[in-house]
Amino acid sequence: MARNLDMTALRSFVAVADTGGVTKAAGLLNLTQSAVSMQLKRLEESLNAVLLDRSARTIALTSQGEQLLSYARRMLILNDEIYGKLTAREFEGEVTLGVPHDIVYPVIPQVLRRFAAAYPRMRVHLVSSFTRKLIEEFNRGEIDVILTTEDRVGVGGETIAEIPLVWVGAPDGQAWKQRPLRLAYEQRCIFRQFVQRRLDEAGVPWEMAVESDSTRTIEATVSADLAVHTMLEGTEPRHFEQIAHGGNLPELRRMSVNIYQANLDDGPVVSDLSRFIRDGFHALKAPVTA
Repeated sequence: MARNLDMTALRSFVAVADTGGVTKAAGLLNLTQSAVSMQLKRLEESLNAVLLDRSARTIALTSQGEQLLSYARRMLILNDEIYGKLTAREFEGEVTLGVPHDIVYPVIPQVLRRFAAAYPRMRVHLVSSFTRKLIEEFNRGEIDVILTTEDRVGVGGETIAEIPLVWVGAPDGQAWKQRPLRLAYEQRCIFRQFVQRRLDEAGVPWEMAVESDSTRTIEATVSADLAVHTMLEGTEPRHFEQIAHGGNLPELRRMSVNIYQANLDDGPVVSDLSRFIRDGFHALKAPVTA
């Protein structure tokens, strides 16, 4: 007899795999932790398989879980595409979203997936740039929604998260111990001058190892342990790690992640995109638990 997989349980499973914990997944899906945990349990029982390794603080996938994840993503995409093709036909067109390079991950891919399910006939044009440039383009009416990383929120904006700025480097790297401290930054990075000033105040000599407009260049330099960088906590890529400097580098401040949206009275599309972004960052701030 044919057996059917529960699409809701699969969606919870993928959300846990993407966020690394039930708490964050629950926030992303607007469900309770117990509801997500119950769905995961039913999914494991239906497949007679252990999908998640719960032995550590952060949930990891078992080999069976990794195999299911690939299938689950494809099934959810097809499910959402079928549902979208037959519904929500009245919304069609394009919306432009601007996001600074360093906060695209891990939230924005989840936002795009959720938006595509809700508005399958709408296309999101994602612009990845620096905060200053995004603000300029938004003020010219070229972008519908932007995210920024700033000291404070500007006129018409809303702070959706306050996240600590942290030192990052190569895994098990030693570059942070060198003096002068070698830094790698994009030329228009909004964190750059503040970090240099904090190092001066702390009496830590520094030099610019790399100055580039290419984020890939910065990532390559830092991951090669040739310099250090700063990012908002939780947004660092897998080939970086937060530096446990034990007070040998100055502590940095919290930065505001702000959202600005245009066309507030132009239907629900832009408002819903902004809501999905808020939900994503609220989930990012939740503690990682099993």
